[in-house]
Amino acid sequence: MITKRQLLAGAALAATGTPVRSAFSRPGFFAAKDIAEAGFIYGLPIVMNYGVMYDFAIDKNSGQYKAPSNVLSNESNVFTYKDTAVVTPNSDTPYSFVLMDLRAEPQVISVPAIDRQRYYSVQLCDSNTYNFGYIGTRATGTEAGDYLVAGPDWNGPAPSGVKGVYRSSTQFAAAIFRTQLFEPADIENVRKVQAGYRSQALSAYLKQPAPPPAPEIAFPKITKDLAKRNFFEYLDFALQFAPAAPNEADIRAKLASIGIGPGKTFNFRDLPLKQKLEIGIGMKQGQNKVNAAVAKAGTVVNGWNISGLFGDSAHYNGDWLSRAAAAQGGIYGNSPEEAMYPFSRIDSTGGTLDGRNNYTLTFPADGLPPVNAFWSVTMYDGKTQLLVKNPIDRYLINSPMLPNMRKNADGSVTLYIRHASPGADRESNWLPAPAGPIYLVMRLYWPKETPPSILPPGKGTWRPPGLVLASH
Repeated sequence: MITKRQLLAGAALAATGTPVRSAFSRPGFFAAKDIAEAGFIYGLPIVMNYGVMYDFAIDKNSGQYKAPSNVLSNESNVFTYKDTAVVTPNSDTPYSFVLMDLRAEPQVISVPAIDRQRYYSVQLCDSNTYNFGYIGTRATGTEAGDYLVAGPDWNGPAPSGVKGVYRSSTQFAAAIFRTQLFEPADIENVRKVQAGYRSQALSAYLKQPAPPPAPEIAFPKITKDLAKRNFFEYLDFALQFAPAAPNEADIRAKLASIGIGPGKTFNFRDLPLKQKLEIGIGMKQGQNKVNAAVAKAGTVVNGWNISGLFGDSAHYNGDWLSRAAAAQGGIYGNSPEEAMYPFSRIDSTGGTLDGRNNYTLTFPADGLPPVNAFWSVTMYDGKTQLLVKNPIDRYLINSPMLPNMRKNADGSVTLYIRHASPGADRESNWLPAPAGPIYLVMRLYWPKETPPSILPPGKGTWRPPGLVLASH
């Protein structure tokens, strides 16, 4: 049924000479706008993931390139302000990374035996940004082992030598290794652990002939600006490697009705003016909803937002807005049982954090973050959510640093958060800030599940202390 609004829109476009033949072969203006809005929310994590995948494993000139697909790369140092591909990067743990192309056959990830005192994890995250499995201290222990990672179309038998089988919902997936660094001088020990990580094709693991290779792919160049202008073209491309799950049938059908999906050739530049308006307005409204969801996510405790945004497919259960909020808040975050991420932009009175002010954050002697592994507080620029260049090259304060930090008379520990140094006697406890908006993220690796605990998210018995505005 044609609505009065659609007729008026068609008449207005006819008056300007814009073709209107497609107005009634697709959903009407307002329906198409709503589909673009829903499609943007659904597709944001997928497009963000493609951008990271392109920078890390496809474009050798990206400045963020790690290695080609199915080749594991080790970062011998933690992330700094120079790393810009991923928002809110973790600077606690040196990373290892492999983008797995699972089209031709599975990959086998091998880990060495690791000291029980050294936390490590291998997060398996697919192109839908679902955490579909974990290997590591919490999930599988610290013994050596081999683990198989398969794509959605693989139906072969698992070899007897593997300790576990993980299934990605998409044909590309990432394995993100995090290895605890106790202190700067410990980096050589971390490198020795990283040298024991391996990723290889199943055929190589079994010492058998490899199957025929998957077809070559012409990966479209993507930048942050291009992603904004050509968002649905990238989503269109990425969906061909992501078979639809049952709970995606509705959104995929709606996207197909405006020309987006596997086998489609969506091209924003070639659309008539009316359809460009549909897409543009829908994307803008979708972005506004994601921004609002990020701002409202979780429960605020003493100025810290505590939420369990990240998880597997069952965790989201078709809630595309929550998935988009998680990706925008910090793509590739761990699931709550692996790590929790309280974050803050406000002080204990609700004032906006700004590095031109001085703040303190005090943990009572018996009130440190309750973890089985370790915790940290990391400083980010409030606008970009990237690490901040500073004169002492310090991006975080974490629990391994405690022995060298200044303690108060009652055993508590105070962090000094500000742009300028708090003085030589307090510099061990200084977390340098930008001269502007601040975004702080606390990380609790392998949080304790028994009280005091931050779990369940937003309802735990442990409450992070608030940031206090200081006079000097």
